[in-house]
Amino acid sequence: MQRTLYDTDHELFRESVRRFIEKEVAPHNAEWERAGIVDKAMFRKAADQGFLGMEVDPAYGGGGVADFRYNAIISEEAQAAGVGAAMMCVTLHNDVCLPYFTEMTNDEQKQRWLPGIVGGSLMTAIAMTEPGTGSDLAGIQTTAIRSDGHYVLNGAKTFITNGINSDLVVVAAKTNPSERHAGMSLLVVEEGMEGFERGRNLDKMGLHAQDTAELFFTDVEVPVENLLGQEGQGFLQLVRNLPRERVSLALGAVAGAEAAFGWTLDYVKERSAFGQPIGSNQAIKHKLAEMRTLIDIAWTYIDRQIEELNAGTLTAEDAAKAKWWTTELQNRMAEVGVQFHGGYGYMNEFPIARAYVDARVQRSTAARTRS
Repeated sequence: MQRTLYDTDHELFRESVRRFIEKEVAPHNAEWERAGIVDKAMFRKAADQGFLGMEVDPAYGGGGVADFRYNAIISEEAQAAGVGAAMMCVTLHNDVCLPYFTEMTNDEQKQRWLPGIVGGSLMTAIAMTEPGTGSDLAGIQTTAIRSDGHYVLNGAKTFITNGINSDLVVVAAKTNPSERHAGMSLLVVEEGMEGFERGRNLDKMGLHAQDTAELFFTDVEVPVENLLGQEGQGFLQLVRNLPRERVSLALGAVAGAEAAFGWTLDYVKERSAFGQPIGSNQAIKHKLAEMRTLIDIAWTYIDRQIEELNAGTLTAEDAAKAKWWTTELQNRMAEVGVQFHGGYGYMNEFPIARAYVDARVQRSTAARTRS
């Protein structure tokens, strides 16, 4: 299917991203999958290539181009190369965390944080989920009680992407524990703050190269100057970013489905049984034709949503529909791929096997209010 979303500048950017992944990510991916974490040097090299904070004002080192199509290209190329987990440190940083630092900060905070966010010295994360609350953000137990010129932060978070490698963590906490949604605020916790500790790098079913951690806060004194926006506005700030976060997940899902389709198509063309390629089997042809059609429809769907996101007209509800539908599609395609690979589909040396387990988490996040 011929997509019309991108122009020449985007395709030149794609070539740069593809070369970067081929040189700096793919050769190390197996090592990072075993280690459960990427080398932060890769993240800094991505910054050197201009792949971080593309929309940030040039005054802070960014490209000044607020066009989510560039973010989309990074996700597409990461999935195509089978290194989506390793590149999540970049995609989460750009797609999910960045708006908190560009749209919810004052001038002093921008000057303090944005150059490092763009330059690669500051990797970001966002900490919402707690062991006992899941997606019920109004029920979080982490508190941040104001005392003189700082907040005293106490609590714990879990399932935090970039949890080990991050330098700046946006933490959702109750500044007014007697309130639910209205009592929540967002604070930026910085690496090295006394009382801030990282727990274990969680041993996940999939996405092994992406560090996911528990975070603990014990009487952490967070300066008032690290409050994002106004006190009590945290829930509204989180909701504001829902369309972008959901489109990012949906886009990654379609790109993952596309990659799984490609690996499967190549395999059935090469693998023979009973004297002929298994791809010549009519049942296999029919199934692949069905999946090709669904993926083409999904690309059209997501391309329109990216255009709406760029225009500022995409709603959280429409993005949620895309997130649900595309993550289901990603899992279906991964299942078909494993099935058609036969026994080899169960071998981790084949990218389809990793894609199958990596896709599992998409269904759980798609069912939640937030990812």
